[in-house]
Amino acid sequence: MADSNYYKTLNVNPNASQAEIKQAYRRLVKLFHPDTNHETADHEQIIQINAAYEVLGDAQSRLNYDQKLGVTSQKRNHARQHRTAAAQQQYQATRKARRDADEQVEEWLRLVYQPVNRLLCRIINSLQDQIENLAADPFDDELLQEFQDYLTNCRDTLKQALITFRSLPNPPSLARTAAHLYYCLNQIGDGLDELEYFPLNYDESYLHTGQEMFRIATHLHCEAQESVVGS
Repeated sequence: MADSNYYKTLNVNPNASQAEIKQAYRRLVKLFHPDTNHETADHEQIIQINAAYEVLGDAQSRLNYDQKLGVTSQKRNHARQHRTAAAQQQYQATRKARRDADEQVEEWLRLVYQPVNRLLCRIINSLQDQIENLAADPFDDELLQEFQDYLTNCRDTLKQALITFRSLPNPPSLARTAAHLYYCLNQIGDGLDELEYFPLNYDESYLHTGQEMFRIATHLHCEAQESVVGS
């Protein structure tokens, strides 16, 4: 019973006098001994009480026990302090990881998503006006030149958006947003390829295909915006 606390067994304070310990011992023996009290008799309790009094009833044995008990308590305190320190370190590490993740998200949104989003809006929102202007006379050289200039500007804007998009890896929590942006950029590139064929052969099917690809790009762009809001 190395882990037993003899003071608790005798129900006395560790600062109790030898006389108080003796009184407590006698009181408990009387309570649990079968010869004095049949109703509360408990052989195991008697064994524990005797073991406790054998140590605490002798001043020198008690002194040795108190010293040993103090070392045991100190070890337990050290172990408890170690567990507390480990828990605090784990908590701090978790907070730091969460803070680093939040900072990574904020940086990506500020340096990648927001500028790419503005560039995409500039490309997508301007197509319909260009198509309507061209529809006035698809074979007019001046209108065709304006359309080609528009497509060139879109190419430059798209290139800038791609460079920005690739400048930083996306955080795991925004992987869906990044995927929508990636496919949106690809759709715009393919759409511009189709639109650029029209001034070469005046085949309106290229205009229709390019517009459809821009429509898909617009949907992907909206998906990216919604995923940012929901993240």
